[in-house]
Amino acid sequence: MEPTEPVTVTLSGTVVREIDRQESDRSRFVREAVRHELDRRRRDALRASVENPHVDAPRLAEAGFDEWASRMPTEDADALVDPSAGRPVRWRHGHGWTESRT
Repeated sequence: MEPTEPVTVTLSGTVVREIDRQESDRSRFVREAVRHELDRRRRDALRASVENPHVDAPRLAEAGFDEWASRMPTEDADALVDPSAGRPVRWRHGHGWTESRT
């Protein structure tokens, strides 16, 4: 289990009461909400990078997803990409990412 660190967060009484109506463990609720938001922001950043590829995209495409994902923590790669949910794509110089026919 990952070590925890105490954090003080100030919320309005209304928000605290709403949390208490949904969840008896406030810490768990906040932890899950923060994790959900971090995952959402990672997906948004990935989507933005796909829509506006970095100049190194062709080199990274040649390396392949598996090599790219192997360099990051497993939970980050798993949270960013669900290969079974998407469509295969490939990098086409001058066109960017396009759907692959394979």
